[in-house]
Amino acid sequence: MPDRIGRFKSPDAERRFRATYAEGMRRLPSPVETHDVRTAFGEVRAYRFGSAPGLPLVLLHGANGTTVSWEPNIEPLARRRTVLSIDLLGEPGASTQTAPIRSADDQAAWLDQTLEGLGLARAHLAGVSMGGWTACNLAVRRPERVASATLLDPINTLARMPLGLILRTIPTLVPGLSRRATPRFLRYIDGQGADPLADPVGRVIDAAMRGYRKATPQPALFKDAQLRSLSMPILAIVAGRSVIHEPTTARDRAQRLIPHVRAELWPDATHAISGQCADRVNERVLQFTEEADSHQ
Repeated sequence: MPDRIGRFKSPDAERRFRATYAEGMRRLPSPVETHDVRTAFGEVRAYRFGSAPGLPLVLLHGANGTTVSWEPNIEPLARRRTVLSIDLLGEPGASTQTAPIRSADDQAAWLDQTLEGLGLARAHLAGVSMGGWTACNLAVRRPERVASATLLDPINTLARMPLGLILRTIPTLVPGLSRRATPRFLRYIDGQGADPLADPVGRVIDAAMRGYRKATPQPALFKDAQLRSLSMPILAIVAGRSVIHEPTTARDRAQRLIPHVRAELWPDATHAISGQCADRVNERVLQFTEEADSHQ
């Protein structure tokens, strides 16, 4: 990949995204602290919510979602855990990429450096979609940093993305088509039939997809040996109505390869699982991390 850095397509695109992001952030509880952590690849924004004792829970959002996408989850989780939500580097959001991210090693390095800068020798990770891949990637490459990882319908982690999904993204990248194609694509991913632009999260993702040009590598499917190497507790929750992989294949591969895994298939869930099934996800993540702590 050429040595490029993610950027907005125009000043107007950036203004539109920033306004939409600010609108979405106003829906969240006020963070206890806001951190901007310098890494070799840029400055990473992390929001801290709650002040419960014990190892913190680090949230990693899906592609284009930003911290805004965790709105249904942050307050309930922060009642029992200190929660840190990170805007992924190389994505639109409050983090700022300043150097190329060329590989999965680089993806692990910036997150490792971020946790170090936050003073976290170890943490529980929870990620949805691309955030799930990011959590698994750190667990593979920096296992000492990860106390446990919750993977919520993670993309290209347990099973390969289907060709149909890739083909559906093409119109969202074409100028002149993206304005109509992006909401259609988001309805397809969400799987619930609602208008994505009626919700702050949908508006953030729409503004990000249409206004920001990424320069990060596509997430590579983890090899069998990499999944077998995972030594920490893993909770893998696969959405039964997901369109980003074949759900049963993903659940079965997790069960077959990951040593300390709880692999669950939620039949009625879509890829929008963290919001669609928020109450159930929140309780399951808290239960799982508490169990992981008890076995440390």
